[in-house]
Amino acid sequence: MDTRFKNKGSIFNVVLTAVSAMLSVGVMLYAVYLFGLYEAGEEIILNMFYIACIVMMWMYFFNRLSTEHFNYWSSVCVGMTVLLRDILFPPPLATYSLQLACLTLSVWLVLMLTYFYARKDWKSYSKGNLWFIFIVDVMIAALYNFDILLESIEEAKPYLMTEIWIRPTITYGLVACFISEDTDQKK
Repeated sequence: MDTRFKNKGSIFNVVLTAVSAMLSVGVMLYAVYLFGLYEAGEEIILNMFYIACIVMMWMYFFNRLSTEHFNYWSSVCVGMTVLLRDILFPPPLATYSLQLACLTLSVWLVLMLTYFYARKDWKSYSKGNLWFIFIVDVMIAALYNFDILLESIEEAKPYLMTEIWIRPTITYGLVACFISEDTDQKK
């Protein structure tokens, strides 16, 4: 099969990201099975968006999806997960300041995704702008991670820790795909 990327480093980066995201989504589907639909029902909706991103990443990798469609639909899926999990239905956090920080960063992330990915002139993205989207997503995940450590929910802690880092992994994959596309085209 013909792949979009020719550089071995780019191929490794994108494949590693997609495989780790697939494993994380698998763990979360197992958590839904383990804890039941009532406890973890919203995870199924989030996992559908994550699975869509992973499928698009593989389709893009094997030249089955154009760059414009990949950038647009992946950003829509990631934006929907931010909107659902972090803005519309945020989890209760230990402190109000932590809740406010996560909400502010989430709104900022949705605005950045809308601005950077949904523009008509998608080729004008800079690597710095894309890395900044990833950094803000990691900051949100780190704050949620800190909250889980404060609350110390023992039974579901491994699953919550996994779920928190799925979206930053997918965001990193989106950035890696775009940057790899850019560097492979320059060669």
